[in-house]
Amino acid sequence: MERRRSGHVRETGGHDTEKAESVETVEAVEAVLSELYSAPPGEFVPRREERAAAARTAGRKEDARRIHAARRPTLAAWAANLLTRSRPEEARRFLELGRALREAHRTLDTAGLRELSAQRRRIVAALSRQAAELASEAGHRLSPAAQREVESTLRAVLADSGAADEWAAGRLAASLVPPSEFPADSALGAAPAAAEPRGPAPRPKSSRRAPAVGDELAEQRGRRREELARARQQAERAERRLRDGQAAKSEAEVSLRRAEQRRDRARETVNSAEERLRTAHEELGRVEREHREAAERGRGAAEEVTAAEQESRAASRRVDRLASRVG
Repeated sequence: MERRRSGHVRETGGHDTEKAESVETVEAVEAVLSELYSAPPGEFVPRREERAAAARTAGRKEDARRIHAARRPTLAAWAANLLTRSRPEEARRFLELGRALREAHRTLDTAGLRELSAQRRRIVAALSRQAAELASEAGHRLSPAAQREVESTLRAVLADSGAADEWAAGRLAASLVPPSEFPADSALGAAPAAAEPRGPAPRPKSSRRAPAVGDELAEQRGRRREELARARQQAERAERRLRDGQAAKSEAEVSLRRAEQRRDRARETVNSAEERLRTAHEELGRVEREHREAAERGRGAAEEVTAAEQESRAASRRVDRLASRVG
C-alpha cells in the first residue's frame, strides 16, 4: 500500500510538472504572438518564420504550428492594434463607452440611442485620426480607404463585445465590421415614428392586472432613463478625457518643438565655444613655444654677458699690470 501511495505521489508530481511546463509554453507562445503583432507590418513575416523555426528546433512542434499560423495584419488592422497598444488609457475608456452603448441599445428605444450617436461619431473620428497619426509617426501613412477600415473596426468595437475583446488583445489581422443589427448613425437619424393605434384601445381582461402591468412599464422606463443618464455621463467623460488628452498632446508637441529649437541653439553655442577653445589652445601652445624660445635666448645672452664681464675684468687687470711696469 505504501509503495502504491508513493508511486501515486510520484505520478501526481509528474503531472504537475507537465502542467507547469504546458503553462510556461502557452505563455511563451502568447509573448511571441504579442511581439509579432507589435512589429511593423514589413517585419511580421520574417519575425514569424524566425520564431517558428526556433520553436521547431527546440522540439516544440505545436508551438511552431501556432506561431506559423499567425496571419500578417493588414495596414488598417496594424494601425488599430497600434492604437490600443500606444494609447492604453484611451482604449480602456473607449471599451467602457462600448459597454455602455451596448447596454443602452439593449434597453433603450431609437430616440435614446440617437442622442448618443453624435458623441459616438466624434469619438470614433478622433480615435481613427490618432491611429493615422501613430501609423504616420511609425513610417506608414494610411490611405483614406485604410482609415475608413480603422473607423469600421472602432464602430464594431462599440457594437459587439466579441470585437471589443479582439481589439483589446491587440492582435487583429483584418479590419472588423460592425453588426448590422446595431443601429448606424444614418439609421438613427431616419428612424420612423411609431404608428398611431387605430380604433379604441382593447380593454384589459382584468381590472386587477392593469395596475401591475402599468407599474412594471413605469419601472422599466425608470431603469431605461437611469441607464441612458449613465451612458450619457460615460460618453461625456470619455469625450472630455479625449479632448483633454488631445490638448495635452498638442501642448507636449509644441513644448517638444521648442525644446528641440533650444537644443539646436545650445549645440551651435557649444560648437562655437569648442571652436574658440581649440583656437585658444593653439594660440596658447604657440605663445608657450615662443616663451620657451625667448627664455633659451635669454639664458644664452646671460651666459655671453657673464663671459664678457670675466674677459673684461681679466683685460683690465693686464692693463693695470702693464701700466705699473711702464711707470
